[in-house]
Amino acid sequence: MPAISLTPADRKQRRGEAHHLDPVVMIGAEGLTPAIVKETDNALKAHGLIKVRMFSDDRATREAALAQLADSLHAAPVQHIGKLLVLWRPIPEKVAAEKEDRKPGPRTVKIVSFSKSGNHRATVKKVQVFGNERVTVGGQVKRARVRPTSVKKKAQSDR
Repeated sequence: MPAISLTPADRKQRRGEAHHLDPVVMIGAEGLTPAIVKETDNALKAHGLIKVRMFSDDRATREAALAQLADSLHAAPVQHIGKLLVLWRPIPEKVAAEKEDRKPGPRTVKIVSFSKSGNHRATVKKVQVFGNERVTVGGQVKRARVRPTSVKKKAQSDR
């Protein structure tokens, strides 16, 4: 898969966004090594838009490195100015695995208690109820009871 191509308007927008960024990856005298490519890939996954500083005086080497990084990482070369290279790649969406054994979390419940005489307003109280609690008819919060099961039912459920 080749590098992402940007329209001039998109490239201009990315240059503006990258203006305040500091270089995240530094390329030294060794040039592009597999470790550098891996770190650049990790930075693109985390940030999307990154600056790379290359300590080489040869402009052709820097341009070749920018093209090689863009092709190998499926990123878009945004800018090459001096010894700074700017790369952009959309950040992949993170998929959160939902646990099946997860229990319900706390919830807020309104408890309304009416006045004994009909002349006053009802009082509304917000209470946070956790997963192992319940609200009684009288408006109190109690822990849910663990109902005892018989020996026979326990033996049947173990099978």
